[in-house]
Amino acid sequence: MAYCGISANLVLYLTKKLHQGTVTASNNVTYWIGAVWMTPILGAYVADAHFGRYWTFLIASAIYFMGMCLLTLAVSVPGLRPPPCNNTNASDCSKATTLELAVFYSALYILAIGTGGTKPNISTIGADQFDDFDPKVKAQKLSFFNWWMFSIFIGILFGNTVLVYIQDNVGWALGYGIPTAGLAFAITVFLIGTPFYRHKKPNGSPFTRMARVIVAALRKWKVTIPQDSRELHEFHEELYTKKGKFKLESTTTLRFLNKACVQTDSKSPWMLCSITEVEETKQMLKMLPILFSTFLPSVMVAQSNTLFIKQGSTLDKTMGHFKLPPASLGAFVTVTMLSCIILYDRVFVKIVRKWTKNPRGITLLQRLGIGLVLHIFIMIIASVTERYRLNVAKKHGLVENGAQLPLTIFILLPQFVLMGVADACAEVAKLEFFYDQAPESMKSLGTSYYSTSIGIGNFLSSFILSTVARLTRANGHKGWILDNLNESRLDLYFAFLAVLSFLNYIVFLVIVMSYGYKAEVSDSMEVLKEELEGVNSKNLVELAAE
Repeated sequence: MAYCGISANLVLYLTKKLHQGTVTASNNVTYWIGAVWMTPILGAYVADAHFGRYWTFLIASAIYFMGMCLLTLAVSVPGLRPPPCNNTNASDCSKATTLELAVFYSALYILAIGTGGTKPNISTIGADQFDDFDPKVKAQKLSFFNWWMFSIFIGILFGNTVLVYIQDNVGWALGYGIPTAGLAFAITVFLIGTPFYRHKKPNGSPFTRMARVIVAALRKWKVTIPQDSRELHEFHEELYTKKGKFKLESTTTLRFLNKACVQTDSKSPWMLCSITEVEETKQMLKMLPILFSTFLPSVMVAQSNTLFIKQGSTLDKTMGHFKLPPASLGAFVTVTMLSCIILYDRVFVKIVRKWTKNPRGITLLQRLGIGLVLHIFIMIIASVTERYRLNVAKKHGLVENGAQLPLTIFILLPQFVLMGVADACAEVAKLEFFYDQAPESMKSLGTSYYSTSIGIGNFLSSFILSTVARLTRANGHKGWILDNLNESRLDLYFAFLAVLSFLNYIVFLVIVMSYGYKAEVSDSMEVLKEELEGVNSKNLVELAAE
């Protein structure tokens, strides 16, 4: 709620209150959102290597709260923002002073630092509460990320509707003050639960352990790997038990890295690693191609917060006697996603797993793939809708003046609703996949892969948009993306994104075909399958008896 309450309307505050130009304000929003989603890599490192997930989250929450307080102060005190200006052209208004900008941006980037410690750790802490060795508890864990995303989007829904309306119609001080108070309440609730949590200790820097494996393998590239994996270096199982870790068996995947645990004269950790350390590194490296294939899908998601909203600003936003804020269009994505998560978890999984025998119904990558296919159709629909909007603008002579079209904003519903369905598949699957496939001692780092996907997707979206705008203006052409959307060719831009989505999906399929899921550290999944099959058999017997 706090993050969405800021990001949904930030571009309007920068243009209307700080009097920045559209391009400058848009870039500043993109940079900040990118920072918000990239800092979790640092937060994951700190949690896994030093403070642990609980303390990292708690410290980061305090930083987050400080940023919210400073931001609320910046929008509330008249001396911390320029005087009001109603001129359409921002260049005719008084610019914000260095002090005013310093206070506002300091608050924003303090928030970015805070989210770096909260985003990769709080969902991981939640998932850590489930015991992988208890079949019944593990069955609950399979639904955890569905309901985790459900709760996240409840907050986003409130931010996209109530907070956006308050900011536009009541005041920015109250619009930022509410999420600040909400954040304080959330931190209090988290603290109350402290005595009941399962706390996992940090296991040292994951980056250092991975670097040692890679360096050791490279330094021993001429060494022959023995056929019997028992000849490779490994610590006694008691050592892992004391640290609350799992010993992993050697695999043939990325076999070159097995050279790192071939025993030689040197016992240096940069020359000799254990089988478990090698396998943990393999697990993190194996996920990188999947991570790379999620960058472009994140670009598609970014459209619902940028160009889709700009489309809505040109349409009739009246809904009876109520005028819908353009930023509230995101609520349609949220409502659809919430509905789809419930249907997926309570209906789809129960039906499909009868045939697949998979406790999740379908695999995580299959679920992700469905989301990627939906992105292709979303961009096709957006292109067709935009083409229709441009034809209406031309028919009514509204191309040159860029005036509002006599078209309801609800013609955009199909692309927003479908984006919600895609998010219920792709976003939930991404988060669960990167957590599930990460080694036990690197869960926070694995979860940070999810946020990295979104962060780089935002930067990539800005790069693609700027590049296309520049190239289509070359040689005296008008260009596809202009300030006046009625003169623009967003229909061609969306079609271009649809082609990119299709090509990315082909690459994704190639990557998935060669991906092997990590082996379970316990037999709880097999036990769970047997229990589910047993329950189904029991139900059939009871049904026959009736």
